[in-house]
Amino acid sequence: MTGPDDERDGAGLSGHDGLGGAIENAAFVLALRGRGTRDTAVLRAMEQVPRAAFAPAAYRHLARRDLPLPLPCGAAMTAPSTVATMLALLRVEAGMRILEIGTGSGYVTALLLQLGAEAVTSLERYATLVAQARANIGGRARIVQGDGLAEMEEGGFDRILVNGAVSAPPPGWGAALNPGGRFVAGSEGGLMVAEPRGQGLAIEPGPRLRLAPLVPGRAVAL
Repeated sequence: MTGPDDERDGAGLSGHDGLGGAIENAAFVLALRGRGTRDTAVLRAMEQVPRAAFAPAAYRHLARRDLPLPLPCGAAMTAPSTVATMLALLRVEAGMRILEIGTGSGYVTALLLQLGAEAVTSLERYATLVAQARANIGGRARIVQGDGLAEMEEGGFDRILVNGAVSAPPPGWGAALNPGGRFVAGSEGGLMVAEPRGQGLAIEPGPRLRLAPLVPGRAVAL
């Protein structure tokens, strides 16, 4: 897999840096398994998408460790084991249309694409991160500056992945989902998984993993 100075294949979704990188990457995946990730599709995607390619240069040497990494604007890349757990709960299938809230560097966006999503729309409140994520992803996803807590401008999504925590899901999330859809988000008690039921949502608690609170609005200066 790619390391700090890797070349990106296409939109930064795959790369190789010889035997040493392959060994380190295998260790990265084994570490995720050791922390409870058993979803083979998620593990394969995380093996194929180099996290280092989406991390700031100063932190790329830490990309294969199970740590959150700082991003501009006070944001952070979520720890890989938490990302893996959320993706396993999301149950992405080929051809799905997915909304992501909280783009960050675009790493999770790339994983959603690698898992087979046909279309990903990703909302990020910071214009600085939008620009960086677009550079990382290329044209494979629609990345826009937006408020993920506001009413959705569009719907028809099969899945919604929220890279942040809320005290309660806003009504727009459920309305944006297709029948049979689901979303995964953080909450005050850990992760939560929700699916549309009638006029509301059926919400189930997930693992007690912490995500930073989702901040409303669009950033003005950054």
